[in-house]
Amino acid sequence: MKIAYYQQDIVWEDTKANLDKITGAFSRLEKDVELFIFPEMFHAGFTMDPGKVAERMDGDVVNFLKNSAAKYNTAIIGSAVISENGNYYNRLLAVKPDGTIDKYDKRHLFSVGGEDRNYVPGKKRIVTTAGDAEILPLICYDLRFPVWSRWKNDYDVLIYIANWPASRRKVWKTLLKARAIENQCYVIGVNRVGKDASVSYSGDSMVVDAKGKVISKAKDMEGIFYADIDLTSLREFRDKFPVWKDADNFNITV
Repeated sequence: MKIAYYQQDIVWEDTKANLDKITGAFSRLEKDVELFIFPEMFHAGFTMDPGKVAERMDGDVVNFLKNSAAKYNTAIIGSAVISENGNYYNRLLAVKPDGTIDKYDKRHLFSVGGEDRNYVPGKKRIVTTAGDAEILPLICYDLRFPVWSRWKNDYDVLIYIANWPASRRKVWKTLLKARAIENQCYVIGVNRVGKDASVSYSGDSMVVDAKGKVISKAKDMEGIFYADIDLTSLREFRDKFPVWKDADNFNITV
């Protein structure tokens, strides 16, 4: 399965400029990509002023993703600032070529940065699909909470889209590998580069296999990067070394 990820330098709180930039990225996309992944809040940056950039589910950003998924025949994942029923959500959108959308509202809001004061947390995770892969898509700070990503025989690929600061890049890289090893899955981490109003970002986007090996790593720059995921080999490895059979059972209270 061929995937692409865009390590984007997001223009601060400027939806039009970011969609124009993404249009250019789509025009350079290689053929036969089954999944194209963008960073967290790809249209505005990690803003704590959601009213300034918020979109509706029938608005320009969502329609742009639906049209692009159909035009390029690829699933797309990224998160946007969404306004719904008087609340704001950091909402991950998994858009299919047929126009259907799976959505996940970020569960773990970054209280240090005030995200919990401006957005409403999600209450459940989702498993979506692209090609033949079952995918658990999560957002940034979720990476620090392994119980939320625990494999339940329900996915092949774990995705984290992020605006993860350069000052904590070592943590980012370490935890991506840890999540891959403990869940025996592929992990894809897609982070932004550049700088927003006050924070610098180093990217460090990568794809990690179930043994913790980095099989694709972005350069220190904005750009589209690619990886091939072998789902057959992944499932054979799980059958040969079934760590999951010895896992503890538990329930998550939300």
